[in-house]
Amino acid sequence: MKDLTTAKNNLGLHTICLCKNGQCITDDKRGIAPMMGFIARGLDLNGYSVADKMVGKAVALLFVKCGIASVYAKTLSLSGKAVLEKFNIPFEYDSLVEKVINRDGTDTCPMEKTVTDCADPEEAYLLLKNKLALLAKNQ
Repeated sequence: MKDLTTAKNNLGLHTICLCKNGQCITDDKRGIAPMMGFIARGLDLNGYSVADKMVGKAVALLFVKCGIASVYAKTLSLSGKAVLEKFNIPFEYDSLVEKVINRDGTDTCPMEKTVTDCADPEEAYLLLKNKLALLAKNQ
C-alpha cells in the first residue's frame, strides 16, 4: 500500500495521481478525462495505485480495464464502490455518496448514465469513448 500512500500524498491540487514504485503520474482534467487520455496514449498502468478526487462507476470500470492495483477516493459513489468490490480492488475513501452528480448539479453525471447497465470494463470503455465523441460533436 506504499504506492497508494504516495498517490494520496501527491494528489494535492491535482484531480488524479497514479503511483507505482515511486513513479507518479498526475493530471488536472476533470471527470473521466484523465483515464481516457491515459488509455488513448497507450500508457501501461497495470499495478499502479490511484488517488482520485471523485470515483464513480465509470472511472472505476476504467481502473479495472487498466489493471489498477488499489484506489483512494476523496469521494466515492455507491456504484463505484460496488465495481471496486466486484473486481477485488482494495480501496479507501473519505466520503461515500449515492451517485455522481453532473457539473450543473442538476442530474446524474452523463458518464455514469452511460455505464449504468454495463458491468464489463472493455464495453464500458467503448461506451464512454462513444459518449465523449458525441458530446464533442454536439458542442
